[in-house]
Amino acid sequence: MKLEQGKYCPLIQKDCIGLQCSWFTEIRGVNPNTGQDVDEWGCAITWMPMLLIENSQQQRQTGAAVESFRNEVVRTNEENQKLWSSTISSTIQTISSTIQQEEIMPARISLLNQQLPEVNQ
Repeated sequence: MKLEQGKYCPLIQKDCIGLQCSWFTEIRGVNPNTGQDVDEWGCAITWMPMLLIENSQQQRQTGAAVESFRNEVVRTNEENQKLWSSTISSTIQTISSTIQQEEIMPARISLLNQQLPEVNQ
């Protein structure tokens, strides 16, 4: 037995008036339940269940895309941190070895508004 949709409209409490009604709209797309193409006219209220299912599927896809993007950003940031850490470490080693080889005295830095202590040589 095949079920058929009735023509009664509970909003106007009589049979559907079709194109005379503002809510009688055309829907084109793909049915999210069956995957079949849809190109039909019908009441906007009767389209609601199918549109809600489609909306839920789109939200899940968007959530998955955002999560994938977030994971990629985290992975890239971790790689950048490792790169910067190794660069800074090798730079410090180079500077330290240069200071030791050249017997360079490190600079003495103080604030300009303080008087420098006398250095006895």
